[in-house]
Parts: sequence; structure tokens; C-alpha cells
Amino acid sequence: MNRTDQQLDPHAPRFRVRPPANWINDPNGPFRWRGRYHLFYQHNPFAPVHADMHWGHVSSPDLAHWDHHPLALTPTPGGPDEAGCWSGCVVDDAGRPTAVYTGIDHRHRGLGSICLAQADTGDDELTIWRPLATPVVPGPPGGLDVVMFRDPFVFRYGGRRWALVGAGHSDGTPSVLLYDCEDLMSWRFAGVLLDGRDPVAAGAWGEGATGWECPQLYTAGSGDWVLVVSLWDGAPQSTAYLTGRLLAATEGDLTFVPGTGGRLDHGHDFYAPAVLQDTEAGRALMWGWSWESRPQEEVDRAGWSGVLTAPRVVGTHPDGSLSISPAPELELLRAQDPFAVAPGSVPLPLSYDLEITAVAFTSVTLLRSASGRELTVDIDPAAGTVTMDRADGSPPRLLRVPPSGSAELAVRVLADGSLLELFAADRAAATERVYRLSDDIAELTVRGEGARVTGWEVVPPKRG
Repeated sequence: MNRTDQQLDPHAPRFRVRPPANWINDPNGPFRWRGRYHLFYQHNPFAPVHADMHWGHVSSPDLAHWDHHPLALTPTPGGPDEAGCWSGCVVDDAGRPTAVYTGIDHRHRGLGSICLAQADTGDDELTIWRPLATPVVPGPPGGLDVVMFRDPFVFRYGGRRWALVGAGHSDGTPSVLLYDCEDLMSWRFAGVLLDGRDPVAAGAWGEGATGWECPQLYTAGSGDWVLVVSLWDGAPQSTAYLTGRLLAATEGDLTFVPGTGGRLDHGHDFYAPAVLQDTEAGRALMWGWSWESRPQEEVDRAGWSGVLTAPRVVGTHPDGSLSISPAPELELLRAQDPFAVAPGSVPLPLSYDLEITAVAFTSVTLLRSASGRELTVDIDPAAGTVTMDRADGSPPRLLRVPPSGSAELAVRVLADGSLLELFAADRAAATERVYRLSDDIAELTVRGEGARVTGWEVVPPKRG
């Protein structure tokens, strides 16, 4: 995603998904259609602020090249989405791509409706969408005192189609609601799949969230299912996961039995992930939103806000813990030859891909300020920890890797402008926004015996 503005703005990611200008937040509806990956996102096309939500749209043949398309969804005056087209998903409904999304009107007070928009199947690029005038679910089910209702996610289980909706209740309990939607035009409320009183969820995620946003559910291929939610307490908080079993109850509804869980991303700047069950490739892919962590006046001057992360392959390990790693297609963005990593310090470009394998305690410095403050990544194979410290007063980010019997610990760092994504083995990830100042020195320094380090500049890939 190479743009003139990005060449002028060192903070602007060049290779991750974001619109040419203005606002982006949640990724929506990752979808594979006729040989291409399509990805939609929450977008304000008029200003770099969270307002006036539309759906932006990009597509890619390979997860490395991304092409922009016209806006997919636009609020309909007088319609159920007149005040915004909020988050949702895209499904194949008998050969017709269909967006299932949250519509809000001017009276919503946190309660959305579930709306549909159908694509023109004669258009391979999916640029023509026709919203239906009436929601399929006008609001939350009665009797549960729901005060937050949004973000439908559709999946298949047991030969039927089901949907999750994120919710919060007036007593402060978060939940995920379940619907039977085998017929996308006729939805049946099937109960509460999980709520904050579940002891496994409470133990893994802690307390404080009053709503669970953007629920996602995917299978890891081992019989495990992974439930992902974004924790909301009146503002975006963090993200979490549970692995467990999805079971059909005797009355035909579903039950989720969680086994273990934890934090999905350990950084400061990651939220609202969306998952594609990529059945053609036999994997699940995930994108998240990384917001700006700089003052609004700087955002206004830049004219853009937010970016989506690199695609990640997600699953589970035999113990039920999360597996997470960059999609292998990202290697298409590497320069033909790695840059030399020698004793001393090596200059780092604005966008790079770095692999580090530590065999003993290793400290890696990525950035130094004029005052001497450093951005460091400490890798301790014996303890199974990776610690990222920005030395800016914020708590260091600690990623734990369960013992594997190996004396090595592999770390991958993807940097693109101000977006930095760190992966510890295939066990944990942390997403941070790092804004280089004009007098900062971006250099790679490695301290540790026996560490193997390879780095590539990230460059526009050649097509075909």
C-alpha cells in the first residue's frame, strides 16, 4: 500500500491495510471470493475521527498486495443504519456474498439492529452492495435487560448456520448471545452462549468488562473451538480468547464448554480482531485494529488515524493454548537480500521484518532516543519470556512461552512505519505503536551469545 503521503509521513504504515486518508477502526467481514481475499473495515471517509461509520473495502490475491475499492456500505437516510454501518461479517448465502452488520439509527443508545446487504454476484470485485430495508433482528431479545447489542458473527456447526452477537447487561454482566440463522432472513434467539459469570472466563479474563464486543468463533482443526472477544468497559479495553468444545445440546441448541484462555494480544494497541475461517487453505486468519496512541492534534495534522495489523494465522496447541504467527505470505514483502547483521549497530529502515533466535539471554535494541532511552526486547529462553520495554513509563509487555524442551526461543518483529508487531515463537503476540521522533536513532543492536539474527527491509512486492 505504497502512497505518496506515506513517503512523506514516517509514521504511516506502507504495507498494512488502511484507507488513503481519514479514519479506520474494526476489521470487518474477511471473506474469500473467486480467488481473492476481501477485507472490509469501519471507516469515516470524511475525517480522522470515530464518527459517521461506513464500510471501507480492500482485496488481495495473496495477503501482500492490497487494492482499494469503493465504499461497500454507506448509511441509508431514514434506514436502520442511518447513523452508521457498524461491525459485522460477510457470508456466502447460497452463492451470494452477504454482509451481516450492525445498523444504528439516531436513537440507538448502544442497541443496534442486525442488518443485511447483498452483493451483486455479477461483480467479481464485490463493489456493488444492496442493503435490505428491514433488519433481520431489530434489537436484543426481551427479558435479558440488554444494554449493549452489536457485532454479529456468523459461523457453521453441525450442518447449520449460527450467529454470535456481543452484549452487555444492565447489571454489568458481559455476554455473547447465540442465534440460529440457517435462514439468513429469519433469525431465532437460541440463548446465552457464555457470560461473565462463567468461572473459566472470569479466571482467564478477569473482571471489569461490562460488555463483550466483536465475538468471533473459529475451529482450530483439532476439535477445539476458539472464542475471541474484545473487552469493553465503556471504552475499548483489550482482547481475550478461550479455547474449548462446542457441543450440540439435546434441544438442538449449542453449548460452549471452555477449557483455558488468556489475553489475545499483550500490547497496548490492538483491538476488535476479525477472523476468516479460510477453509481453502485449511487455516484461520486474523486481523486486528491498531489505534493511534498519539495526541488528536497530531492525528488531525496527519489526516489519518488507525491501521489494521498484518494477517495472523491462529489456532491452538495440544494444551489448548493459543497459537499465533504471521501469515507466511508476508515473506513476499521481504527485499530480495537480507540486510547485514554484524557486531555493533545496524541502521533499521522504516519498515522491516526481523527474525531472532536466542539460545541464551539476549537483549535486542531497536530504537534509541537522543536522551539515551531505548526500545528493547529481552529474550530469555531459560525462563520462556520475551519482554518489550519502551522505557517511557508504561509497563513493560511480558510474553510467556511454555517450556518446549528446546534451548532456543524464536522471536519475529514486523515493523511498518509506526506499527510494531512482536511474535514470541508461535505462542504470543504484542502490538504497539512506536512513533519515531526526528532525533531518534533506529538501530539494531544485539547483545547475547550465539543469537542468530536475520533482517529484511520490507518493500513493495512485484506482481505476478
